[in-house]
Amino acid sequence: MKKNWKEMAPACVLLFAIFTSCHQNTALHPIASNSESNIHSNKTMNNQNNYTTSISVTQSPQTVFEAIINVRGWWSENIQGSTDVLNSEFMYGYKDVHVAKMKIVELIPNKKVVWLVLENQFNFTKDKNEWKGNRIVFDIAEKDGMTELHFTQEGLVPEYECYNVCEDAWTSYIQGSLKNLIIHGKGNPNSSEGGLNAELVEKWGLPNK
Repeated sequence: MKKNWKEMAPACVLLFAIFTSCHQNTALHPIASNSESNIHSNKTMNNQNNYTTSISVTQSPQTVFEAIINVRGWWSENIQGSTDVLNSEFMYGYKDVHVAKMKIVELIPNKKVVWLVLENQFNFTKDKNEWKGNRIVFDIAEKDGMTELHFTQEGLVPEYECYNVCEDAWTSYIQGSLKNLIIHGKGNPNSSEGGLNAELVEKWGLPNK
């Protein structure tokens, strides 16, 4: 059944501002299984039903890693908590639309970052807990003189009520804002006053506040 994007988008876009600002202090975690062979440049796909998208840049793995953990630089300025320490927890909330609690379960400098969704609640889906238990994964690898970033949300599948809008928003933030932060040093995060990414506001006809 086709979703009404204008009704769903304001809430679902805002769910993506759940993450905190990060700095260069990191804690090591044993390296997980190697996923480099699954990385594709500048593509969005559905890998075993999990949403995934990738970018390829000339910048170093360190630059890519530092951009990822600088979440306020590409996602949202409106965050509580820290994301630069292994096992740290952070929260995002927007009115009664979306509340989420995240935990860093892997933090491997210049290689990998993983966030676990501990708690999540929407006010616009039948299943109020969509996303709960999902893993947000950033894999970094070098290939042919380029640095590739492979992003996956394990558990974000087409069966989710918010899937279509979530897919579009992730693509915009990873392929647009985060990539701009990596290449140009400036992303397009949501503002601390609650404003949305300008590209999505225009695309979906959303209010600016």
